[in-house]
Amino acid sequence: MKIVVASGKGGTGKSTVAANLAYSLLDRHPVTLVDCDVEVPNLHLFFDSEPETRDVFTTIPKVDTDLCTLCGDCGNFCRYGAIAVLKDRVLIFEKMCHACGGCMIVCPEKAISETPYPIGLVEDSNPLSGLRLISGFLKEGEVLAPRIIRSAKEMAEDDEIVIIDSSPGIACPVIEAMEDTDFCILVTESTPFGLHDLDLAVGVTKNLGLNTGVVINRSDGSDEEVRDYCAEADIPVLMTIPFDKEIASVQNKGGLISERMPGWKEQFACMYDECLRIGGVGI
Repeated sequence: MKIVVASGKGGTGKSTVAANLAYSLLDRHPVTLVDCDVEVPNLHLFFDSEPETRDVFTTIPKVDTDLCTLCGDCGNFCRYGAIAVLKDRVLIFEKMCHACGGCMIVCPEKAISETPYPIGLVEDSNPLSGLRLISGFLKEGEVLAPRIIRSAKEMAEDDEIVIIDSSPGIACPVIEAMEDTDFCILVTESTPFGLHDLDLAVGVTKNLGLNTGVVINRSDGSDEEVRDYCAEADIPVLMTIPFDKEIASVQNKGGLISERMPGWKEQFACMYDECLRIGGVGI
């Protein structure tokens, strides 16, 4: 069972939901928690550990100056502005390259090859008995977040229960995190902005054909608009987390409400069972 936890906007509490969900299942099954919010990963803050680290590479063009005639075909082809052909040399802007390989194909002299280029890393650890934590980190200034996300997900490919914390929004990193999962939990707030961004995120999951449920976080009890929207869209509200001083206090200290407050562990475990039922998956 692979569950992705996502949200249409940042700051809704999706990482909190992912961490609590994973913790709540440890009595029943080993769980792998994958932090795919690779620009600002933070699940390692909930679970202290000593990780093993693996670098992640992409490829960038390398020009053979003995073969290159400075014809300019590579620069004209690149839509990302990663190649500039001057009168006497070719400049490669590594951070703008999307590693499509098109410049190699169009070069008439076969003067371009690919060379590895580091864009980030993936950490792998076991902070608690039964819990595996995989976290992706994109280097500052790099753009290929999906490459890091793919590497992090591949490391968890053979694990039975995988919970993925996605980036917020609806851009390419979110699509990469959602791909090949069985269920999506969308975390939202009962505000006009929250509802607007929830609608965008629901549009993505519907396009991907992904079973979806909603968690309303920081609820002030006036959730009618979100609930009406979910009813109309035929999406179940799986859980409501109130805007509560005690909950905020636990979370502000980096704690988990499923660990420190009675009843929440059972609620998160029940939410997992509901995801299984809706997703039609056996574990």
